[in-house]
Amino acid sequence: MNIRTIISALMLALPLASPAQTADYKESPEYLVLRDSMHHAFNDGDSARFYVAVRNLEDYLQAQNDLHAYYTQRCNEIVFELNRMNIFEAYKLAQQLSKELTEKKLDKEMYMAVNMMGHIYSYCGNKEVAKQCFWDVIHRMEKEGYTESIPPIYMNLVNIVMEEDPQEALKLIDKALEIARATSPTRVFDIEARRTLAYYNMGDTEHFVEGYKAYKEGVAKGLSSVNGRQLEVRWHAYNGHIDEAVRLAAEVSDNPFETQAEVYSQAGRWQEAFEALKKGTHETDSINSMLLSSSMQGIQNELEMYEVKRQQGRVMLYSMIIVISLLLLLIAALFYIVQSRRRHLKQMEKAYNRVLEADKMKAEFIQNVSHEVRTPLNIISGFAQVLSAPNNDITSDERQHISETMMHNTRIITTMIDEVLEIARGESYDTKVELQPFRCNELLRHITEHFCKDRLRPKELLQFESALPDDFVISSHELFMQRILNPLLDNAYKNLPQKDGRVIVRVSTNENHLEIDIEDNGEGIPAKDAERVFERFVKLDPFKEGLGLGLTFSRTMARRLGGNVTLDTSYPGPGCRFKVSLQLN
Repeated sequence: MNIRTIISALMLALPLASPAQTADYKESPEYLVLRDSMHHAFNDGDSARFYVAVRNLEDYLQAQNDLHAYYTQRCNEIVFELNRMNIFEAYKLAQQLSKELTEKKLDKEMYMAVNMMGHIYSYCGNKEVAKQCFWDVIHRMEKEGYTESIPPIYMNLVNIVMEEDPQEALKLIDKALEIARATSPTRVFDIEARRTLAYYNMGDTEHFVEGYKAYKEGVAKGLSSVNGRQLEVRWHAYNGHIDEAVRLAAEVSDNPFETQAEVYSQAGRWQEAFEALKKGTHETDSINSMLLSSSMQGIQNELEMYEVKRQQGRVMLYSMIIVISLLLLLIAALFYIVQSRRRHLKQMEKAYNRVLEADKMKAEFIQNVSHEVRTPLNIISGFAQVLSAPNNDITSDERQHISETMMHNTRIITTMIDEVLEIARGESYDTKVELQPFRCNELLRHITEHFCKDRLRPKELLQFESALPDDFVISSHELFMQRILNPLLDNAYKNLPQKDGRVIVRVSTNENHLEIDIEDNGEGIPAKDAERVFERFVKLDPFKEGLGLGLTFSRTMARRLGGNVTLDTSYPGPGCRFKVSLQLN
């Protein structure tokens, strides 16, 4: 969604103050000067002028004891940073707003902070969390009596669900209309125009024509809608005026290339649709890169501030720079892969459909990676603040715990990056693995002990049982064996019950194969998901840490050694058993 569209939605979603609040001061020259000064600086994007003006206005509103208007200006600060694509700064301001409202127990205004978070998540592509935020805003507004300002929040939900579930979008539009007709009739015409656009997107031409005629009648009466220019684009396309629709889309659309591609494809002009989509994809990639760079730059700036305060933060700063560099390299590699695939498409219509699919998959991947990386980064950043506080009274045990936690989360990030890189290139290896002789029991004990120490896992929960003599020798590769077993051990530990948890590693031979079984007494895995868990980015429990690549990574490494990793569906439980089978030379 275009930034200006977000700003418009935000302004519509903020309820007006009651007449009692505005009667005394909002017509005064002092207030009008402060308000206009803030508006001009906001529209100019001048941060130096804006923050001076908005703080002066906030001080004035606090002096008037109008907390609602005061926190509305706090929201404007967040919108200002969104407008400048400073996503990390907007996120921090929203978190500060939420914390302040909570501490002051201002539940009546808490919907503002939730609304801001919804727009931040929506802007970053996290649609599910954004929908949760907007529904929360609606419930809070209903509870606090802000009914007249609920329709714009419903329209935010419409923009999110329209592509995936048009019928649900229409239900939300109907709900917005119902509320608008009862409480804020001025919004009815704009919502009706949005519904007409929805009919066009669904292919319901009959209702689209009826809606467009109603829209033109409203315009003749002096009404207007932010969706009006988009309706004109679709009307030209519907009547076969493709070139005029494309020209108008370039002037009025938030995403002109996407709209042009849609118009061309519906007209069967695949070559032009493909070219428009390529331009749109490039523009989307640029915005995504800018958003990610903005967020990462914000984190880096935070760490640099900690470095000035405490020299101990230097190690953390270097770790963050490495993570950011690896993440940018990964995105560049994925972009190159997508571009390479496109060059080999032979038919324009197939190319058009494949590009759409590839673009959607890439957006989901970036969203997943950014979400999974953000959690450990936030933990590291929070503990860095604790360590850098000048007057902290942290004990040595607490300092050790903080250090171990920071190292653990750094290791999580490194492991995720390693897994993605190895999966990306693992199947393309064509060189032969050089094997060396090892004493089997000694090698496996070393790997399990190193895992427990390195991953901070309780060693006492792990049992090692071998049916082989200690002098039994195998030809293998130590690093590959670690990469096979570590994800399986990590998976077992993550699913252990809180009490009486155990992990057992059993080693034996079967004909000419080395068999390694990893058992746990955790939640277990349904038999129907025995193969699905080895697919990339599959997590049966979305709340567990990781990208869903560990088991894929383990199987890939096992196959490089001429073996395989499977889930034993015959295991009676509780828990599950993974079997590693490697050929003995």
